[in-house]
Amino acid sequence: MSKLWLLSMGLLSSMCAYADEQGQDHSDIELPSPWNTEVEFGYQAHTGNSDSRSLNSRLNLEYVEGRHRTYGEWKYYLLYKDGEEDKRQSTYTAQSDFKLSPKTYLYSSFRGIDSRYTAYFKDYTLSGGLGYQFANTEHFILEVEFGPGFRYQEPNLDEIDDDDIIFPETVREGIFRGNLNTRWQALDSLSIAADVTVVSGYSNTRTDTDISVTNNVTEDIALKLAYSRQYHDKVPEGLTKADSIFSVNLLFQF
Repeated sequence: MSKLWLLSMGLLSSMCAYADEQGQDHSDIELPSPWNTEVEFGYQAHTGNSDSRSLNSRLNLEYVEGRHRTYGEWKYYLLYKDGEEDKRQSTYTAQSDFKLSPKTYLYSSFRGIDSRYTAYFKDYTLSGGLGYQFANTEHFILEVEFGPGFRYQEPNLDEIDDDDIIFPETVREGIFRGNLNTRWQALDSLSIAADVTVVSGYSNTRTDTDISVTNNVTEDIALKLAYSRQYHDKVPEGLTKADSIFSVNLLFQF
């Protein structure tokens, strides 16, 4: 009887020790942070026959928890030529998503552009609709969004020439928005991303294209090549339909 009692106590002690060890292992697991932050800077200066300086910056915040994903982004571009401001633009985006299934989600989105060198000083778009993830892995992401919305555009009334004023009408209209977002982790230290947004209404259709190549220098610092293009299908006579920016930036990830 005493041997049976000792054997039982030994088994009980082993089970308690194993349970404590398992509990310790779970407590040591580090869960990934729901926050993701990126800060980006780029600067160029040209002297000699031409005198120009440009600055571009970007701030991106993303929060993911459960079925919810929320992120915001702000971009700024400034160009001086011969001591005078030639171009200045701010772009800001805010979006919130809610997962309906492993691949589909609902989204609500706001995008604003304040510019000094395109057809409109202010270009604001509010949209909501359905999103679908064709792929969502560590190596490849492909998302498509579409839905209705509303657009407000305040015209640029500055004179292009002495007597050439562009689009005097203020736009307030319903629109349809479509977005394609993709990202490919080609190598451990190299990724390629593209984002195309089309906003179409009665007054005009605008297409924004952003393409970037990011090469990690360290775990937190990367070199990023970025190309951004805005295209309006209707512009005043004598003006080009597209504006584009190419930049080389340092990217800091937190």
